[in-house]
Amino acid sequence: MPKLTVFDLDVDGRRVLMRVDFNVPLEQGTVANNQRLRAALPTIQHILQHGGKLILMSHLGRPKGKRVPELSLKPCAAALAALLNQPVAFAEDCIGPSAEAAVESLHSGGVLLMENLRFHQAETDNDETFAQALAGLADLYVNDAFGTAHRAHASTVGVTRFMKRCAMGMLMQKEIAYLGEALERPERPFVAILGGAKISGKIDVIDNLLPKVDRLIVGGGMAYTFLAAQGLEIGQSLVEADRVELARSLLEKGGPTITLPVDCLCSDHFDMDTRTVGKLAVRAINAIPADAVGLDIGPESVSLFRSVVKDARTIFWNGPMGVFEIDATAGGTYAVAQALAAATDQGAVSVIGGGDSAAAVEKAGLADRMTHISTGGGASLEFLEGKVLPGVAALTDR
Repeated sequence: MPKLTVFDLDVDGRRVLMRVDFNVPLEQGTVANNQRLRAALPTIQHILQHGGKLILMSHLGRPKGKRVPELSLKPCAAALAALLNQPVAFAEDCIGPSAEAAVESLHSGGVLLMENLRFHQAETDNDETFAQALAGLADLYVNDAFGTAHRAHASTVGVTRFMKRCAMGMLMQKEIAYLGEALERPERPFVAILGGAKISGKIDVIDNLLPKVDRLIVGGGMAYTFLAAQGLEIGQSLVEADRVELARSLLEKGGPTITLPVDCLCSDHFDMDTRTVGKLAVRAINAIPADAVGLDIGPESVSLFRSVVKDARTIFWNGPMGVFEIDATAGGTYAVAQALAAATDQGAVSVIGGGDSAAAVEKAGLADRMTHISTGGGASLEFLEGKVLPGVAALTDR
């Protein structure tokens, strides 16, 4: 790694400002899923065990610069305290007198969580004064929030301009190691699986992956734009009309590398708002009725995708195979998750690129059978596009 890591820092008795990603779901004032808190534990525990005074900062939701009580990070302090089995102090703000007083009360081996960064518009604006105020709270900076590393915000980039030693945490290290290894030195065959609603958000990913992968499986809503590019009837299925030509050029470029669904689960009715679908029927992709909408991959596609995944040695997956939010049309996504788990059991390296794919793996109870589940959907995609992540670039060089 060309950047400093937390292992390069002497944290004993020093104030350590650490950016974490505690953007977690809350239900009735408690943390509904603590996976992101657990992901940050190794770095947190390392700093505490080495006598650091740990100051944690994060965002939660999109309060747009306003104080929204429902988006307070306070429930995360209680959840983290339970995981650490020690008290976690909470500051009612992330800058100003309350934050400064809370930091002043910290002792070596103590931990403080500050209030939601995005209660200040200055955070997302990467405001220099705000960043300087954050930096003034500590002696050292650690970024362990891979999920926000693609955002040039005050807590990820701005703060580094006012601190001499800025390092990556263990989670950040792990994320970059797995994604970098998958891209640059994959054990072959290397299979990438991309799904989700739209092709537009993944054009650069596809473009960057095509020369690197042995097979690229495309599922989810984005598959219908590729099917339309082949001149097939896709009925009322999701299509990005302005991307059909682009999909055609990607198919020409990818040739046999690209694998598309051969059948799908269709319905004559679909309402995302009410989570309802009509009667479901399996149709071949060349026999989709004009009034039908494709909502998931069908059994033949599952078999095809499974056969490709079975022989893979490196697998990257981002994006569901269908309307994952509705149980009736989530089967394809779960089947892919099962196929990855089976391949991993046989020695393949499986990397799940965050977002709905990570949620599917968790919900299916297969998380422990994957090699690595990324905590950053957007960040992992930008990394796969070949982009430099601002939150990583800003850290101190070795």
